[in-house]
Amino acid sequence: MRLDRTLANSGIGTRSSVRQLIASGGVTVNGVTAKDPGMQVNDGDKITCGGKEIGIKENLYFLLDKPDNILTAMEDPRLPCVGDFIPDELKGKKLAPVGRLDYHTTGLLIITNDGELSHRLQSPKYHIAKRYLVTFQGPQWSGKEIDAVSSGITLTDMDTPVKTAPAEISVINDNEAEITLYEGKTHEVRRIFAHFGKEVIALRRIFLAGLETDKDVSGCGTLRELTEDEINLLKSSVGL
Repeated sequence: MRLDRTLANSGIGTRSSVRQLIASGGVTVNGVTAKDPGMQVNDGDKITCGGKEIGIKENLYFLLDKPDNILTAMEDPRLPCVGDFIPDELKGKKLAPVGRLDYHTTGLLIITNDGELSHRLQSPKYHIAKRYLVTFQGPQWSGKEIDAVSSGITLTDMDTPVKTAPAEISVINDNEAEITLYEGKTHEVRRIFAHFGKEVIALRRIFLAGLETDKDVSGCGTLRELTEDEINLLKSSVGL
């Protein structure tokens, strides 16, 4: 991980203040004065700040813009998976996706080794908002159908009927809509649309717990570290 990111995560200060501290010669790595805030540091490195040793935080947080035809798993012997996007030097950090996106669903996926945060983001107890951009074909959404979804509907397409939690539909045009869910039933978006005779052609998650990603798919396959503000936003959404 970057030195400035490591120090910021350790509570030394903001990313900008940490860079200033490094520039002033106040940080050493393994006994050598650090000059580059972007230098990579590892768990075994000894970092001092103002003469005091700083512990490297273990938790890592990433956002992957998941492409189509990718399995939400860290490894798979048959299919390409999200683990393929993790750099080799991070493969031993116990990173895992938070929840899952279907094989043909693109968009925002959090990958972390923060088990408590991951558990809470997936727990229905916290009513985490997840918004999807849906391209579909079939009849247009009527006001009556939108009202039904907002109250919760009963899906009967599987062996056991299931009642969905209230969700929000926002129509964009004749073949696009956004839907916001607060739970995570299996294939829920596709099943809700199918319940009203609409076939989902493309599905993309664009929002999760305050984080957003672009609606277009040009960024698919991009993996980046979350900023300190984004991490704090996720944590505050689940009371951490």
